[in-house]
Amino acid sequence: MTSLHKKQVKFNSNITISHTGGRLSSDSGLVLVKEVMDTFKFSDLAHSLLDIKDNRAYFKHDNVAILEQIIMQLIAGYSADSSANILRQDPVFQAVLGKKQLASQSSISRFLDRFTETNIGQLQAINQSLIDKARLIRNDTELIIDVDSTHSDTFGRQEQTDYNAHYQTYGYHPLVAFDGLTGDFLKAELRSGNQYTSKGVKAFIDPLLHHYKSTLPHTEILVRGDSGFATPEVYESCEATKIQYVIRLKSNRRLSQLTEHSVLYGDNQEWDEREVRYFSLPYQAQSWSKPRRVCMRSVREGGELLFHHAFIVTNLSDNISPEDIFSLYGKRGTMENFIKEAKSGFYFDKTDSPRFLENHVRMMISVLAYNLVNFLKTIGFDKVNQGMTIHSMPADIA
Repeated sequence: MTSLHKKQVKFNSNITISHTGGRLSSDSGLVLVKEVMDTFKFSDLAHSLLDIKDNRAYFKHDNVAILEQIIMQLIAGYSADSSANILRQDPVFQAVLGKKQLASQSSISRFLDRFTETNIGQLQAINQSLIDKARLIRNDTELIIDVDSTHSDTFGRQEQTDYNAHYQTYGYHPLVAFDGLTGDFLKAELRSGNQYTSKGVKAFIDPLLHHYKSTLPHTEILVRGDSGFATPEVYESCEATKIQYVIRLKSNRRLSQLTEHSVLYGDNQEWDEREVRYFSLPYQAQSWSKPRRVCMRSVREGGELLFHHAFIVTNLSDNISPEDIFSLYGKRGTMENFIKEAKSGFYFDKTDSPRFLENHVRMMISVLAYNLVNFLKTIGFDKVNQGMTIHSMPADIA
């Protein structure tokens, strides 16, 4: 896909893609994004699911057209709404969006003003429908739901901005969920900056768990999360839907004592060598309704006397070794790359609006932009190029 022969695109028969030179544009990669949108019938989907109250008696740009324009601007690297005034006469944007003139910055501002809380859910419904289509095309048979929180800085007096002690700065503290296998951005929810990591996580993940359990009954599903999500709400939601989970636990005195009893020193201990041991046992915290399997990893660095312990709670079978469970959890680190890509490549943490709701809308549009490019990579690129970021793609791709 990164080396294209001359080819006519489906969404506009007057446009062809080639590497023969001639009239060039740094935004020509949008043609491929638009082809993905056309394949997924994005416009029809948005018209059917997005119901924005619009009291305009006359308008040149309907709401879905403006939504598509903002998505294209984000993908092309234009984060500021004011860029629309420059791009209104851009030939590539005109051709890709099929319009002689694009919406202005003021039209985009009024578009954002028309959103309600209900529309946030509708944007998520669009996102979910797109992901479902992508999974069918890719024939995905497994799903790993990586749950996390991140931080979005604010630089003014935006609604619900607050101080977050963990990040030691003011801003928002959104919840996010990605597919750890494909990089699909499954869901996002904007929260006030002072919210604890797991605040509202049950309401956040329950719809995802029920959706995938009902639509993909034969798919292996796993939920992963760090110690911020070590709460009975998460365990019970997964258990109720018969979905597996691996969640990091914070260390406590009782767990440490149990692990210390399992660590035995031999008479011929090689103290200069690093030592790693794995254990597994049933454990019930005071807030838990029942015992659950906890896996332990004890590490003693070379030259040290004491072990340092790490803990994971899981409902995976005892047939899966504690070492394999820690290895499975360790792959969760790819999520940090997904979050970084969403922020640096699609302006997920952009908080330009004074209203909380408008910033939530901006965030959801960034999620859509991220996923459309991710679909392009995971469906259209060969495997060796699927790991490219939006910034590392060739200029004729994005």
